[in-house]
Amino acid sequence: MPEQLPIAGPMLGAALTVVGLIVSWIFWRRRGAASGLRGVAWSLLPLAAGLMGLMTILWRLVTDLIGFFVSLAFNPIVWAGVVVAGLAVVLWVVSGVMRARGVGVRKGAGSPEAEQGRGSAGAVDSAGGGAVGAGGTAGKGAQGAKQQSSGDDDLGDIEDLLRKHGIE
Repeated sequence: MPEQLPIAGPMLGAALTVVGLIVSWIFWRRRGAASGLRGVAWSLLPLAAGLMGLMTILWRLVTDLIGFFVSLAFNPIVWAGVVVAGLAVVLWVVSGVMRARGVGVRKGAGSPEAEQGRGSAGAVDSAGGGAVGAGGTAGKGAQGAKQQSSGDDDLGDIEDLLRKHGIE
């Protein structure tokens, strides 16, 4: 593809502006003045781009994109790049799902989640490494296990209300 525009940038901008103004006139007649004026505003942008020299930049962009897609079809190295980019996207999505589910997330020593978990689940016993409940006992059966796993005070309050009404 040619690197330069086949016609000068301002001429191409003027031509696109004329086409846009014709379409804007049609919109004005069918949909009203608000749509027509909006069309006129959009129609003036190609002329402004041509006068500022941006049409040449846009032309280069289009030719580079077309060249990229043509080389994509015939170049295995470019396909390898597409596969690597796809793998990066898949890994990003999987890590987001893992974060949302709390899988593979480490809680630091100073994080509020770790402090809250220590306060509600109990302290770690230094001799055996087991958890000692907040009341000093090893656990209270199924209810103690549920309270230890819930670490969130709001959920604990809800669980207590449900238990009070006999719903578990």
